[in-house]
Amino acid sequence: MGAGGRMTASERAAQEKSEWAAAGVRADSNQVKKSPTAPPPFTLGQIKKAIPPHCFNRSVLRSFSYVVHDLILSSAFLYFALKWIPTLPDPFHYAAWPLYWVAQGCVLTGVWVIAHECGHHAFSDYSLLDDVVGLVLHSALLVPYFSWKYSHRRHHSNTGSLERDEVFVPKKKIVLPWYSKYMSNNPVGRLLTLVVQLTLGWPLYLAFNVSGRPYPRFACHYDPKSPIYSDRERVQIFISDVGVVTAAYALYRLSTLFGFWWMVRVYGVPLLIVNGWLVLITYLQHTHPALPHYDSSEWDWLRGALATVDRDYGILNKVFHNITDTHVAHHLFSTMPHYHAMEATKAIKPILGEYYQFDGTPVFDAMFREVKECVYVEQEDGSEGGKTRGVFWYNNKF
Repeated sequence: MGAGGRMTASERAAQEKSEWAAAGVRADSNQVKKSPTAPPPFTLGQIKKAIPPHCFNRSVLRSFSYVVHDLILSSAFLYFALKWIPTLPDPFHYAAWPLYWVAQGCVLTGVWVIAHECGHHAFSDYSLLDDVVGLVLHSALLVPYFSWKYSHRRHHSNTGSLERDEVFVPKKKIVLPWYSKYMSNNPVGRLLTLVVQLTLGWPLYLAFNVSGRPYPRFACHYDPKSPIYSDRERVQIFISDVGVVTAAYALYRLSTLFGFWWMVRVYGVPLLIVNGWLVLITYLQHTHPALPHYDSSEWDWLRGALATVDRDYGILNKVFHNITDTHVAHHLFSTMPHYHAMEATKAIKPILGEYYQFDGTPVFDAMFREVKECVYVEQEDGSEGGKTRGVFWYNNKF
């Protein structure tokens, strides 16, 4: 231990490796062992018992402290952009804007994650408070809060299911469009795929259900009559639309005062970065060669919830409130607040063993690897008792 009882970086890395080994997880995180697909030898109740009870406690004051922290940072970056950048000489002036965009985009992604917690009732013990905070924060980022809350809840209820999962549902080879093999088999095609996915993926999903599960008719997050929602949810979908329209009108008024390009620089580009991070984080959480998917003959909730992977985003783990490196625990206990998720993750690793997946591959390396290797899913080879199992793995062979 270092001075004052604090671990050095090397000591911390050694401890993490020993924890992964104890849990049956590969320490050389570039090659994660495939997750087991047999029914786990533990129950959700046994996993919960391994977690200290206080990890399930939600504090209004503590949750709001993260909102205040992020909004103060966001305001400071905005002040920097409006007051300081214009005073810089030209070469530095143009270089400073990208720094603002990246910093503001990352902090606002943290705000997005807090609103996401509200949708899971992980912000406080009061559902109405959660919904008010979530509606305000998500609307400010042009997200239809209730619309996404309900579709995302169904994602959590059906994770890993080829028929019923809501987002990043992988396709079977037979239904891929004709151009897929040309896009996935060369670097330019893969780069183009990523660019489209990270810039247009989020609005296309909200508006047209792109990458979502198929519905019998047109599905849209802005449509109160969309097949995504039940009759009792439709009024709240309308409220979400009002929230987005109100925020959009406020942005329009600001644009008339300060100019369109002012709005693009100050708000538009950071929002694009938020949307890109959101898509990338979700994609990497659920897309990995080690993760199985199941059809209806094999799927169950616990195995589906375990079909996700924790990633390491470095310092951004904290900026994103650890949604990146505690996602397995989040899928098991989605009402747990993010500030307890790291402690809970450490507690459940020994229970989960090989069912826990972590990949420490640098994020951008992982992004290009996954888009290359995870093109479609195919059924697992072999059978049990003469019956083919409904387990599917990613593949990229054409």
